[in-house]
Amino acid sequence: ILMDEPSAGLSPRAAQDVLEHARALTEDGVTILLVEQNVKQALRLADYCYILADGRNQVDGPAAELLSDPVVGQIYLGGKRVSA
Repeated sequence: ILMDEPSAGLSPRAAQDVLEHARALTEDGVTILLVEQNVKQALRLADYCYILADGRNQVDGPAAELLSDPVVGQIYLGGKRVSA
């Protein structure tokens, strides 16, 4: 399933519900390609992530590792970009 910004425009509770349903689908063996600006929620949902900025892959890896990676925070909060 391709999900493009499924939480866009939703209340925080509705967005959480949508992402919980997506997680339930993955637990049933469904593969989801998720494009989401809510980085923390996406990283909690995903197994593997690619963090894109300026149209390029900036960093990728297992979602659990990226959730605590300071580079991810710098990309979204400080404008840091990894050299290509």
